[in-house]
Amino acid sequence: MVAPPVAPDSPHSPARRRKVSFPLLTRMALAVAGGVLVYLSFPPRPLWFLAPVGFAVLAHVIYGKRARAGFGYGLLFGLGFMVPLLQWTGEFVGLVASLPLSLACALMISLGTTAMALVSRVPGWPLWAACLWVADEALRGVFPFGGFTWGKIAFGQPEGWFLPLASLGGAPLVTFAVVLSGFGLFWLVRNWELGLPLVAVPVVAGLVVPVGVDPSAGTVTVAAIQGNVPRAGLDFNAQRRAVLDNHAKRTTQLAADVAAGRAEQPDVVIWPENSSDIDPFRNADAAAVIDAAAKAIKAPVAVGAVVLDRTDGLPRNQVVLWDPEKGPTDTYTKRKLQPFGETMPMRSFFRLFASEVDRAGVFQPGTDPEGFVMGPAKVAIDTCYEVAFDSVVRDSVTAGATIIAIPTNNATFGYTEMTYQQLSMSRVRAVEHGRAVVVAATSGVSAIVEPDGSVTRKTGLFEPDALVATLPLRSQTTLATRLGAWPEWVITAAGLVALALGFTRRRKDSNGAAA
Repeated sequence: MVAPPVAPDSPHSPARRRKVSFPLLTRMALAVAGGVLVYLSFPPRPLWFLAPVGFAVLAHVIYGKRARAGFGYGLLFGLGFMVPLLQWTGEFVGLVASLPLSLACALMISLGTTAMALVSRVPGWPLWAACLWVADEALRGVFPFGGFTWGKIAFGQPEGWFLPLASLGGAPLVTFAVVLSGFGLFWLVRNWELGLPLVAVPVVAGLVVPVGVDPSAGTVTVAAIQGNVPRAGLDFNAQRRAVLDNHAKRTTQLAADVAAGRAEQPDVVIWPENSSDIDPFRNADAAAVIDAAAKAIKAPVAVGAVVLDRTDGLPRNQVVLWDPEKGPTDTYTKRKLQPFGETMPMRSFFRLFASEVDRAGVFQPGTDPEGFVMGPAKVAIDTCYEVAFDSVVRDSVTAGATIIAIPTNNATFGYTEMTYQQLSMSRVRAVEHGRAVVVAATSGVSAIVEPDGSVTRKTGLFEPDALVATLPLRSQTTLATRLGAWPEWVITAAGLVALALGFTRRRKDSNGAAA
């Protein structure tokens, strides 16, 4: 039986299909490219200005489109952004972690872009769409896996003009400014009179906002110790004693430099997370090594340690305050644990795909945000992954901290971009709370960050080092610290109101068309 001829202008004709599919494929490619541009704006590349360009591309492909198109293009944008950004997560448990995690984050982004498409008919779309992106980031702060905020746009801006805005409204305000300027770039083509202020206002605001750096509570001389690990890779934990000895040795070497006048005497010494994976409360030899190093340097040492709890026998990721005269006097237990590392969400499910998931730990979280009093400083302790969470760092600062310490262990992630991404978060936190930040990493990158977010000293990867610097202690709280989550809530609420208006307008338009 011969099929009937198809009219050339029929939607089912080959010519018509080619005409429709080519623009679709172009938009799909642009969506992915927009996400890749945003990824490229993140450290270690100082290309922060690519983020607004990426969002201008996103606006081009979703503005005026139906909700399902907003979802599809947003998913592609999210994959272009998240797959390369999060590839480091696969260093520990394989692709079974990085690809599903990237997909989950991309799906979350697509929810936001769906909402952005729905508000296309609301006047002032770039403003409301930027609000919805912030709302989407807020949602990602609690889901999936208890929240995964690694892709916050603000964290790619430590070199950018928008960074000072963190002192006013925290990371959410920086994100809002970046996204708004990007959507404003897109709007310049449609209506330059509206688009120009959408671009100019966030940029000018970032350039004129002052950032406090004065030592209102005095100064402190700090030392960040990077002892290094014997070799990069997943088996560094099998070398626990060597890692501990490396940090003790580098501290003792610093003590010799101090005695010889080659380095300043530190008031505070920060060791990295996992610098003693041997529990010093159960192993006298480990305790002796730490004690000898503290006595040599003649200063209190914050030691990252894995400690087995005496009540349930399960591990805690702790920082132990080790006094050179009194020994261990206080502890801080990490409150926000890293999924696919310290914990394994849905372990039995993921085990169906890869046995490597059992490398992930069974650590238990702490609850107390109090840091340590060390010499003249009240030191906030935010261990590794915790720096990515607004509320965790804020609670540490509001507990009275005058300086922030970020002990971290990135050795399992080798030479990936993870450590640079994390350092950028520390720089944002410095400005957000007006505090100097000391980053101590087992294998790098360790760094000294001033309250304005500038890095004055840093180490290389996989080399022992000790960074010594005199830093300002600050007791003032920034507006961002005082407001807490309010800027994010207000911006999110504005986006949701616009979304409700978008639904209403579309329903009216549909009813009018039907009539």
